[in-house]
Amino acid sequence: MIQHQYIERETHSICNEQLYWDRIINFFYSRVRESSPVLFRALTSARFSKILSFFTYEAFLGQRLSGNKGFLKRCGIDLQECLENVAYYDTPRKIFERQIRYWESRPMPEEPQVVVSPADAKVLVGSLTETRTFFIKEKFFEFEQLFGHNRPQWLNTFAGGDFAIFRLTPDKYHYNHTPVAGRVVDFYEISGSYHSCNPGAVVIAVTPYSMNKRVITILDTDVQSGSQVGFVAMIEVVALMIGEIVQCYSEEKYDTPRDMTQGMFVMKGVPKSLYRPGSSTDILIFQKNRIRFAEDILLNRLHGDVQSRFTLGFGASLVETDVKVRSLIAHPS
Repeated sequence: MIQHQYIERETHSICNEQLYWDRIINFFYSRVRESSPVLFRALTSARFSKILSFFTYEAFLGQRLSGNKGFLKRCGIDLQECLENVAYYDTPRKIFERQIRYWESRPMPEEPQVVVSPADAKVLVGSLTETRTFFIKEKFFEFEQLFGHNRPQWLNTFAGGDFAIFRLTPDKYHYNHTPVAGRVVDFYEISGSYHSCNPGAVVIAVTPYSMNKRVITILDTDVQSGSQVGFVAMIEVVALMIGEIVQCYSEEKYDTPRDMTQGMFVMKGVPKSLYRPGSSTDILIFQKNRIRFAEDILLNRLHGDVQSRFTLGFGASLVETDVKVRSLIAHPS
């Protein structure tokens, strides 16, 4: 099995990723997908995803995992940064849905107009324009399908823009935070499948992120106190073993959570939603010529010494950078 590597942003280190359930997932997406399409559709359904999540995080598999201190160490999970006492985290679900002192452990840039990461995740960036260097979106999603058939106006709004794909793995902090400040002009959900975001599965399936169930929030940042980077789409995509996406916007730490509603103003860098346990993906879409990505993320993507399954599968240099939630990912143009 080909390993998958990424670059750790803070240390610039090339790291080997431990891909959870890698052999099983690759078996599903190669053998089962080819030989039994009906079974494969069942395996990527909401029902199977919830069953698998239960047995992994709630039933006896979860009980075994909860007692494995080595698991926490391998994943680099620091329970000391969490709100609750360490003794509280006695099940996998509690660990994966943990709340952290993000205001201390995830500092945010002071510049009001920069865009910050919505999650602790591995990120790839690109452009929707027809350039050979950045035209990778067709490998991950079909732009025409991403926003759904009932919202054609957003295809025009974001035509030729830029995008960033944030891949959350099971060990990550699973709260999404707002990447910009602005007013919610649209908020809706699209039903779909529960494809894995394992790099090997993405390479085989092609455009899984526009086929999966997803929640879409459109923000207008060109308003008073906004980030002034135009319209921004934040798309939260479910994946294998994700039961649901819980909207829980909180302006002060995790207090008084509430749903997204059209017309509300959201601050930057605060909790927006929570993925139930598993792996998942956030996608940010920006308008053309409104932002420029951080230079280190652009350079890392083209790094020639990193063994990435995306690079090998798609024939273009696609190296992820591991970023922290609320860290800088883009400047205004």
